[in-house]
Amino acid sequence: METAGAQGLTFGGGASKLGSMNKPKIIAYLKPQCGWSMGVRAVLKKYDLPYEDRDIINDPAQRQEMIEKSGQMLSPCVEVAGKMLPDISGEEVEAYLLANNLVATNDRTPDAPTNQPCAHEVADAAPMQFRR
Repeated sequence: METAGAQGLTFGGGASKLGSMNKPKIIAYLKPQCGWSMGVRAVLKKYDLPYEDRDIINDPAQRQEMIEKSGQMLSPCVEVAGKMLPDISGEEVEAYLLANNLVATNDRTPDAPTNQPCAHEVADAAPMQFRR
């Protein structure tokens, strides 16, 4: 299920592995094409968690809201049930969700790496050349 809203997009739906357990309200401040952001999306999808995907690149108001709520400018930032998790990877989001019993462990594989930087942040694989 995907619905457009004034604040962003809401993703999720379907049957929960946790039965009647309430799912936390999640607002994710993400970039459209970024390794870290894709990792956060992959973790939320792995656990079938609905969330608002707020585009901080194409919507300056969303970026400003993220900065005001998190107190810093780095992304992704994920707000889970009112608790802001600033500058966080998908791997760290998953650890938080599990540690706080907001999800149960499952065997699903995320559909993207959960701890990978944006493509422009990946170091060039070529070795450094030094002159003698």
